Amino acid sequence: MGLTLAEKILSKRAGREVRAGELVVVEVDQVMVVDSIAGSFFKRLEQLQATPRFPEKVSIVIDHVAPAANVEVAKAQKEIREWGNRHGCRVFDVGRGICHQVLIEERLALPGGIVLGSDSHSTTYGGIACFGSGMGATDIALAAASGRTWLRVPETVKVTFRGSLAPGTTAKDAALEMIRVLTADGATYMSIEMHLVDGAESLTRSQRLTLANLTVEAGAKCGLVVPSGEILELYPIPEWLYPDQDAVYAKQVEIDLSTLTPRVSVPFYVDNVEEVAQVRGKKVDQVFVGTCTNGRLDDLHEVAAILKGRKVAPGVRMLVIPASSEVLEQATADGTLLTLLQAGATLGTPGCGPCMGRHQGVLAPGEVCVSTSNRNFKGRMGAADAEIYLASPRVAAATAIAGYITTPEELEGTHA
Repeated sequence: MGLTLAEKILSKRAGREVRAGELVVVEVDQVMVVDSIAGSFFKRLEQLQATPRFPEKVSIVIDHVAPAANVEVAKAQKEIREWGNRHGCRVFDVGRGICHQVLIEERLALPGGIVLGSDSHSTTYGGIACFGSGMGATDIALAAASGRTWLRVPETVKVTFRGSLAPGTTAKDAALEMIRVLTADGATYMSIEMHLVDGAESLTRSQRLTLANLTVEAGAKCGLVVPSGEILELYPIPEWLYPDQDAVYAKQVEIDLSTLTPRVSVPFYVDNVEEVAQVRGKKVDQVFVGTCTNGRLDDLHEVAAILKGRKVAPGVRMLVIPASSEVLEQATADGTLLTLLQAGATLGTPGCGPCMGRHQGVLAPGEVCVSTSNRNFKGRMGAADAEIYLASPRVAAATAIAGYITTPEELEGTHA
């Protein structure tokens, strides 16, 4: 019997063949700590009477509440800077961007590698076939102190994306459809191994990151996209970094991209996915474009193409927050930001923004938001009864213009 992609990566690092269910100890390439967890991370290391064994393998990213929203947060961020300097670890400061985007841009996450993050959406690295997984402060501290981690080799769910995206649909729609099919706990502590075939291999790195990002919403330990297309051009891919044809899977699912329609995740669960047509006309107060799911340059390009020559609807707040300083620079250079500003959008500092409900766009009681983010739980972006609808950048842009949930194709004079 052959090995899955997760088994291949963990076997390579373990120096022996490992299979689902086995316990394994492996070296890690990068330990990523976000600002909101950093304090707990420092305390765990103190309790262990340890310091990072390989400081160059530890990155701390100030992105969840950046810039600081109050004095307590400012003090915590000051401690991060001082601690990072003292121990020789990387600190990506306010404005550099969202942890996952930054590690991809800095090439600290690479195909075949292992990255542990103190953020649940560390599965994002799987878009380039890097074993990315989120862990708590204690596990992260142990990994920093030893340079290694232990885990149970996960079983694997195989998801095959077939064909080309239907007109008007995006990778976000494909990801939401995957979560709908698998359900919120359908891949608990599993690896979701994504195969792109019959045209789907043309999906870009950015689109693959979106797919991998959302796998944790099905409970996955990691989400790995099998290398193909653009990834082969961007990275040297070792021959071993592919699943075997006779690999053993716990479950297999197929999704035909050519049959997809625009999707939206309806409050208050990510797997509560409907076609946009089912909720069309729902009035909104805020539209948020950004996050580690959909804050990259291609996402902003899609939004700008729809907003160009139009205005955000009266009474609607539109927030656009680039995923990183690199994205911000590129969007400035090519005129994208000017288009967004002329349409009435408000720009924010690269980072997580209002995604976790702590600053830069917190929702008031009863408000409705369409967001390109990854979670719509009660209280996620502020008030407990505020409603969050997860959608693609295209649907978010059209909604901002109309003032209610819709698609670009339904806006008068808009063509797919």
